[in-house]
Amino acid sequence: MKIRTTTVIGFVLLAAVSRLLPHPPNVAPIMAMALFGGAYLANRRLAFLLPLAAMLLSDLVIGLHSQLLAVYAAFALIVLIGRGLQQSRTFARIAGSTLLGSVLFFVITNFGVWAVDQLYPKTWEGLAACYVAAIPFFRNALTGDVLYSALLFGGFELLARRIPALGEPSPASAS
Repeated sequence: MKIRTTTVIGFVLLAAVSRLLPHPPNVAPIMAMALFGGAYLANRRLAFLLPLAAMLLSDLVIGLHSQLLAVYAAFALIVLIGRGLQQSRTFARIAGSTLLGSVLFFVITNFGVWAVDQLYPKTWEGLAACYVAAIPFFRNALTGDVLYSALLFGGFELLARRIPALGEPSPASAS
């Protein structure tokens, strides 16, 4: 396995392990891990499987919950957003993708709370109440998403400047 792919895998696994450390509520690497994996793993199958597997392993330690389907669906869509960054990873594109991923995760997972759990009535008003109640949690989630995206993307790029082998893969090796 190439040093670039091995390093990206290491970054994703490190992010997954950091979920197990004490942290403020919702300040987690989930969204950034999916975005980063999608952006840096050239192999499409690995880009989806690695972040999802890392997420599943950490969920098995933390505990499974009723929102797994919504969380993993959002996660897969965020990997797709990351795949869109493969050709050009500028600060603006990463920042925009981080914000889009945060909002997407918020919308999908809170829809899942409304649809699956019995906390809110299954009406438009119940759905609206669910989203309104989740707004305070979004601030922490966005903070974590920005922090972890900066650490993963920025950390990898800084490392790539020091280790030329981490640079962009040639088109022939991007399978």
